[in-house]
Amino acid sequence: METILTVNHLTKKFGPLTAVKDLSFTIEKGNVYGILGPNGSGKSTTLGIILNVVNRTSGDFSWFDGSTSTHEALKKVGAIIERPNFYPYMTAIQNLKLVCKIKEVPETKIQEKLELVGLWDRKDSKFKTYSLGMKQRLAIASALLNDPEILILDEPTNGLDPQGIHQIREIIKKIAGQGTTILLASHLLDEVEKVCSHVVILRKGEKLYSGLVDGMMASYGFFELRAADMEQLKSFLEQYASFGKIDSYNGTLTAYLKEEMDAESLNKILFEKGIVLSHLVKRKESLEQQFLNLTKNN
Repeated sequence: METILTVNHLTKKFGPLTAVKDLSFTIEKGNVYGILGPNGSGKSTTLGIILNVVNRTSGDFSWFDGSTSTHEALKKVGAIIERPNFYPYMTAIQNLKLVCKIKEVPETKIQEKLELVGLWDRKDSKFKTYSLGMKQRLAIASALLNDPEILILDEPTNGLDPQGIHQIREIIKKIAGQGTTILLASHLLDEVEKVCSHVVILRKGEKLYSGLVDGMMASYGFFELRAADMEQLKSFLEQYASFGKIDSYNGTLTAYLKEEMDAESLNKILFEKGIVLSHLVKRKESLEQQFLNLTKNN
């Protein structure tokens, strides 16, 4: 697997404040990475450092194979780290032609990129007439003009309405489907769960987790259970080593697993103990619940 970005022990201090602390992670080609954390967790600072707009205090990072200078490497990077900023009285086409001149890329890509973000039919509309979601989509088209190997997005759906959020997420999936690596910073768990394959979780500048979204298992899931004799069921589960916390709510027991177990095995064990279930569902904890467990324990 080709490595796009390697970050080693990166630290950034603003006076007495440590915004990023000893951060290390690797980005491999062809995946969608989310840097996830609440506001103030160091996401934007991290992106600023790797894009050479914020100076690091210590540590280092390298693009691609490490033999390319950051200046040269950034020619293969597309990034949106601030609000879209185009000339308001110019059309989408005119603005993108200007970007092509600045980036020294041919104008032949403009139609393809505007079609990708669903704006070709508004190509001759002035930027000032665009909604916030359309402005963000135009910014994505602009960032893609040089066919970058990686697209970096900082809070891409911030301030958008539900339709705008959905459109941006679908575009991100489409871009990723074409083989472009994506790195996005977000404070929205829902965003990371829906579009990312990998996640780096930050809190106060420190990494809590780095790896596959699906692999971020702070638990083995839980069972929702009902039986005729709920007290007998609860009593058995509390003594059973495979279970941790047992919650009772609205006539249903929720039993959290401490190790792997499937529904069939549990049903068999309980039946042999004379406990017949009227309801049995196994669920995986949501990314949100896992995130809360992870941050609570650190």
